[in-house]
Amino acid sequence: MSKYRLVFVLFAVACLLAGAVAGISTAQGHSKASDNEQALWNLEHEYWRHVQDNDLSAYLTLWHKDFLGWPSVSTAPVRKDHITDWITSQTSKGLHFNAGEFKPAAIHVTGDIAVAYYWMTYSWQDKDGKGDSRTIRVTHTWLKEGNAWRIIGGMSMQEAAPRQP
Repeated sequence: MSKYRLVFVLFAVACLLAGAVAGISTAQGHSKASDNEQALWNLEHEYWRHVQDNDLSAYLTLWHKDFLGWPSVSTAPVRKDHITDWITSQTSKGLHFNAGEFKPAAIHVTGDIAVAYYWMTYSWQDKDGKGDSRTIRVTHTWLKEGNAWRIIGGMSMQEAAPRQP
């Protein structure tokens, strides 16, 4: 084999190996992102289970100590020390939270930060199971500290009623 042909073959083999390593690395990166995305969707579902079970101590574990957000029921942004107010304001009236449809819109994970967008339909029901259903749009920004994801920011808003023809 000529010297030039040997150099060409070695160069081709090196390129193929680099491509294979890059492909494996990319696949692992996508797998990691998918794992994080699934973990975050699970946490969002857990969030609503805690509300439905009125388990405020478990609910509070989902929030970062430096949280700042603007729930649809608040006239101004709130910090973690007021994040359960929207729940207790209803349970103190004897109402029970009923989680309805959870509809994911999008999620994006970049390193230790993630943003999740979705719709949630729910109702606050009286002892007879009566209560109006409403849908909100939710945005949660999650921060990963160690192995734990915590909500560091968020906002929700009432979904507009469907237009009547």
